[in-house]
Amino acid sequence: MKDDDKKASGARTVETALCHVGRRSAEHHGAVNTPVYRASTILFPTLADHADRKSRPVRYGRRGTPTSQSLEEAVSVLEQAAGTVLAPSGVSAISVALLAHARPGAHYLVADNVYGPCRAFCQDVLARLGVRTEFFDPAIGAGIAARIGERTRLIWMEAPGSQTFEMTDMRAIAAVARDHGVMTVVDNTWSGGLFCQPLALGVDVSVQAGTKYLSGHSDLMMGTLACDQAALPLMRDMAARMGLCVGPDDAFMMLRGMRTLPLRLNQHQAGALKLANWLLTRPEVIRVMHPALPQDPGHALWQDQFSGASGLFGFVIRDVPRPALAAMMDGLDLFGMGASWGGYESLLIPTDPRPHRSATEWAAGGQTMRMHVGLENPDELIDDLDRGFARMAAACATGGAA
Repeated sequence: MKDDDKKASGARTVETALCHVGRRSAEHHGAVNTPVYRASTILFPTLADHADRKSRPVRYGRRGTPTSQSLEEAVSVLEQAAGTVLAPSGVSAISVALLAHARPGAHYLVADNVYGPCRAFCQDVLARLGVRTEFFDPAIGAGIAARIGERTRLIWMEAPGSQTFEMTDMRAIAAVARDHGVMTVVDNTWSGGLFCQPLALGVDVSVQAGTKYLSGHSDLMMGTLACDQAALPLMRDMAARMGLCVGPDDAFMMLRGMRTLPLRLNQHQAGALKLANWLLTRPEVIRVMHPALPQDPGHALWQDQFSGASGLFGFVIRDVPRPALAAMMDGLDLFGMGASWGGYESLLIPTDPRPHRSATEWAAGGQTMRMHVGLENPDELIDDLDRGFARMAAACATGGAA
């Protein structure tokens, strides 16, 4: 065992582990960080070495380099996994997990609050392969047993949903699935892998869009599949057959981002809770969807299965004319409007979850909004929103944009 691996082993807090895991300074001339290995062909000095290449940790660039392997180790430690498979994006990681069990006649159970591209992949690609997808209420819990049949191969969860933030009882669903020999997967991006370890709850695969919190800087794309021992060879084989690999610079940057993950997520959490509680006091707001709030329907599950909350949550405002909403949004100084989340910058967008539901109905009673609270001072974010609500009210009063 190398020096830095010794530091990363044993009973360590996650903060300490993430500072040391995957580092092998003695192998890299004392460099603190594993260098960027840009490689396709790997040379072997002898015929015997070439014949034995499949047993070597580095044998071809697409199969992994010290850079990507260091990242895999870090994600595995974070998620308490037997091993991790990397993919070029969160959607490609989702695709790997969904395809690994795809067979004509297979039956998948998928929570109704899943990420839109996951739903679309099931309804389009998997349907063409003969896989039948059945969507279920995220609140079903152990009642999932009634939906499992002889052909059920996979149960997919997202906790909480990234637009509507319902909680799902991962522990209960995983226990039922194991009794029936069905694999479970959860999209764990919201927790960043820091505030929830689904594998410890009995889930087989934890998928993340590393694009978001693991990277933390809105400048790379990555997907991760943290697997238990049984699921790992299945996910590795499917990713290899799809020819997936990650860029060395992206792997290096994401690993660097993970070193500060606990610091960043704790600040995201504190800021988001402050803004969520402030929004509860606003007359424009009908409700706030944040499982860490005591009044949230999923709060008890969040307390049981999570150790913290990230910076992403939702809320619903009273319906206003589109120009009034534009007056609010267009004048924001600190909140950007854009896809994704998990970076250091704050984001706010209007959403419409209704087209993405089939097993349940989303009846918000107003305009649904999704907010990501970045690392800015939360008081300044509140001031920015306060001015935005004032612009919206003025526009409503005048019948046009303020």
